[in-house]
Amino acid sequence: MSDHHEIRPGQSIELLKALHILTRDGKMNQDSRRKLKQVYHLYQFIEPLLQDVMRERGAVTLVDHGAGKSYLGFILYDLFFKAQQEQQEQQDLADGSHIYGIETREALVKSSGELAQRLGFKGMSFLNLSVADSIVSDRLPATVDIVTALHACDTATDDAIRFALEKKARHIVVVPCCQAEVAGVLRRNKSKALANPLTEIWRHPIHTREFGSQVTNVLRCLQLEAHGYQVTVTELVGWEHSMKNELIVAQYKDLPRRRPAERLDNVLETLGLAEMRERFFTTP
Repeated sequence: MSDHHEIRPGQSIELLKALHILTRDGKMNQDSRRKLKQVYHLYQFIEPLLQDVMRERGAVTLVDHGAGKSYLGFILYDLFFKAQQEQQEQQDLADGSHIYGIETREALVKSSGELAQRLGFKGMSFLNLSVADSIVSDRLPATVDIVTALHACDTATDDAIRFALEKKARHIVVVPCCQAEVAGVLRRNKSKALANPLTEIWRHPIHTREFGSQVTNVLRCLQLEAHGYQVTVTELVGWEHSMKNELIVAQYKDLPRRRPAERLDNVLETLGLAEMRERFFTTP
């Protein structure tokens, strides 16, 4: 029996085979089914943002950080950008929609580039850069419309947010993963903060890790709000698939910045995290 009933209409079967989501005979194993479900669920959040930018600008520039094998980028291109590319070619437009995949593993960048070329996905580029290096790289445009980071580990999510702020992104979509930096600072400063009864929240190592992860995402949300973004937080898919599926979606609305900036500063002070002000900066 075919697994094609789980595949979105218009999705290239050849692409899914090339990404090893489908086997050569069109079957899917449990791991592939989970990956595809995650990417499709994320696509439901991203598609309206793509449409919003298209209505406003007529083209979309999207940067995907920590792209890995670029499941997200390829499926986004296949379901949305491919039609834009065809239209652009018909109208002989030079400056159209584009997806940039940023990845530190050179072999993955090379294989993704080869696959894009094979599929004729002309509006896709893959760059062998860290997220931090991409901020200053002249291989990326000065401004972008949408920034995504799916399971970018630890501080890579913060670097992706910094990139988005530098590039004046209209939309930011991140699924943070494995954030350990805040937990490390909480652990290091625990003895200084013992007079504060709130320290009980992260006294035990497992609580330090989990609380640190929670606080990291709270600080990210406040930071985005302090830069004028409207922020929503939800889960990507059911918790049965992964405990790392908190989805943060931010849309630039030029909202008032003072109150979230003050709140962020208060949280840093209260929890003994003042040394992290530079990471969660609220002014350019």
